[in-house]
Amino acid sequence: MTKMMNVCVSVIFLLSASLAIACDYPSSPKNLPNGSSASKDEMLAGVKLIAKYQEEMEAYLSCIESDEIVAIQALADDDDEAKRQRKVMFDKKYNAAVDEQTRTVERFNAEIRAYKASAR
Repeated sequence: MTKMMNVCVSVIFLLSASLAIACDYPSSPKNLPNGSSASKDEMLAGVKLIAKYQEEMEAYLSCIESDEIVAIQALADDDDEAKRQRKVMFDKKYNAAVDEQTRTVERFNAEIRAYKASAR
């Protein structure tokens, strides 16, 4: 029975790894404008970069949520420990993505504030 359980767990991890690959983690924009020296057009381009990044991040978060639902359903109903471990790992992955998104947007918001301050 233990050998069969190990095989099942291995198959689940292999399947979940392939599902995770299907969700593309977006990279944050690298060329955001410097608010204290950027032109209005450069700042507007930055707004578009941030909007695109946020859309990509929302798609990524939706994707990993869907994948997690499928992975949890594949676990045995009575395997509460495996479900708990998956939830902990999923929460860390999800929260890390949200934290990075927040930092990126906050960094651009600081540039917007610098732009507005220099435009006076």
